[in-house]
Amino acid sequence: MLAAVNPCGFVLLPAYLLYFLGLDNLGGDNSGDNSTGDKASRRAPLARALGVSGAVSAGFIAVFIVVGTISRLFTQWIELNAKYAGFAIGIALLVMGVAMLGGWKPSFATPSIGAGKDRTFVAMFGFGVAYAVASIGCTIGFLTTAIFGSIGVNGFLSGVISIVLYGVGMALLVSTLTVTLAFAKGGLLRALRGSLRYFDRIAAGFIVATGLYLSWYWYLAISQSTGQDEVLRRVGRTQSQVATFLQAQGALRLAAVFVIVVGGAAVFAIFSKRNAVATTTSTNV
Repeated sequence: MLAAVNPCGFVLLPAYLLYFLGLDNLGGDNSGDNSTGDKASRRAPLARALGVSGAVSAGFIAVFIVVGTISRLFTQWIELNAKYAGFAIGIALLVMGVAMLGGWKPSFATPSIGAGKDRTFVAMFGFGVAYAVASIGCTIGFLTTAIFGSIGVNGFLSGVISIVLYGVGMALLVSTLTVTLAFAKGGLLRALRGSLRYFDRIAAGFIVATGLYLSWYWYLAISQSTGQDEVLRRVGRTQSQVATFLQAQGALRLAAVFVIVVGGAAVFAIFSKRNAVATTTSTNV
């Protein structure tokens, strides 16, 4: 769970959530005047939240499975070179944000028939990969300790289970935040109704800020600067507070809450879809 709020990639989490809010709004509500339409309007954001967060988590887990597999031989090399990958991701986000401020919109953010969902999944999977790569410099120590510690004590299978649990912890946290945002979407969008026309620019500005932060963070690491930057200090304090809060709650308590939220959303989405299909079928008959 702490991997999702690591110091290196912490700023990517709010950027992802803000972008999801805009992406979800683009998908529409599919609402209607009857109970079936109301259920559809609630189901669509939840189903989209589960799909998007699942794609991001899959990308994150894929990177850490690969890194966990090869890190016994390349741990030091990865630690030494992760900063360059993080810096490149920061620059890429900066360029993308500036382009979005100029009116460019990623193709996966534009609703379309057929391939739209596939594009969104691939794009969010790619975001998960970028999230993991940007985070690798701060998380590889946790990962290798968990894996090698388990392998040394309980064997190879235990190490594999440790990688899976590592990824599941991150996935549950990200998915819970996404589902919670989907639940709150209606109220948020009503509160922001007058500002929705500016939403793309707000999201783009946040991506620019995220790119600037990551670029500066990793530039200081690459240049081995010993100076203290006030922006980095403030973000670092916030990240530390979030991590401390999560640690204080305990893994079992957090896991129980996260499973209830994500599982409840999945059950609701599945059963409301079945009810909608059944209602449509009976109406047609």
